[in-house]
Amino acid sequence: MRALLSRLRRRRPAAPAPERRGPITPPELMRRVRRIEIHTKRLVDRGVAGDYHSVFRGRGMEYSEVRPYQPGDDVRDIDWNVTARMGVPFVKQYVEERDLTVFLAIDVSGSLAFGSRGVLKRELAAEVAALLAFAALANQDRVGAALFSDRIELFLRPARRRNQVLRLVREILGRPARGGTELEATLRAALANLRQRSVLFVISDFLAPLPEGALKLAAARHDLVVVEIVDPRDLALPVTGPVALADAESGELLVAGGRHLARAHFERERARRQALADLTRKLDVDHLELRTDRPYLPALVSFFAARRRRYAR
Repeated sequence: MRALLSRLRRRRPAAPAPERRGPITPPELMRRVRRIEIHTKRLVDRGVAGDYHSVFRGRGMEYSEVRPYQPGDDVRDIDWNVTARMGVPFVKQYVEERDLTVFLAIDVSGSLAFGSRGVLKRELAAEVAALLAFAALANQDRVGAALFSDRIELFLRPARRRNQVLRLVREILGRPARGGTELEATLRAALANLRQRSVLFVISDFLAPLPEGALKLAAARHDLVVVEIVDPRDLALPVTGPVALADAESGELLVAGGRHLARAHFERERARRQALADLTRKLDVDHLELRTDRPYLPALVSFFAARRRRYAR
């Protein structure tokens, strides 16, 4: 894993690229899905599955068998009945009872069709979702998903099926990018259909009003991880101008430019992102930032490591 991260850090950032428009042809879509499958499964095989397993645990531990006591074993694990019969101490062994469900709630609204650095936000969302899903399957966990914009676009019930992951990636990439974002209502609708406690990833750029009520509900019922997809142009407008801008969700056009407008936009976006960070801290849930202008794997590995340290305390 360290060698893989070293190679990623040596890569130069991708050159700026224009937003891609128009529908994806079926052959191109299948090529993209296949590329993501190969790439993410390779990462799973190289260690991501082990990192995932160590930080997302099942519902508890179940008794397996006994073995002779060894120095350093916890005395609380001694099986006193077997010890009395055998005349020497034996300790209980346990195995993890995973029975774990991973659920991915993914924003597919119009704003996710944007990307200024060679990869669209929805392409990044698709690849990260695939990586998490394949890591879950490698650990025999169930995977479900909901795609949402201003409505629930697709709901996949949790299952242990590779084809379901491939369908999820295909739907994220191939579904026409349109519509606004209604995070509050759509997240609540998805949660209403998710009855078992799960590891819940909410993947979005969170440009819409913050769904504070839905996130509070999710944090109370599930192991919530907020994954924020960020593109540099979300945060900073060009200082020079005038520049024609189009709202990715409403289609509204705006001619903008100048230092004053750029500064006002930056301050507004900084406040929005700070509000999300403050809320996740208040709810005591994980907040992972992934950017279109940087490799996502180092951020994901750092997230796993931080979570492992936190739960080891």
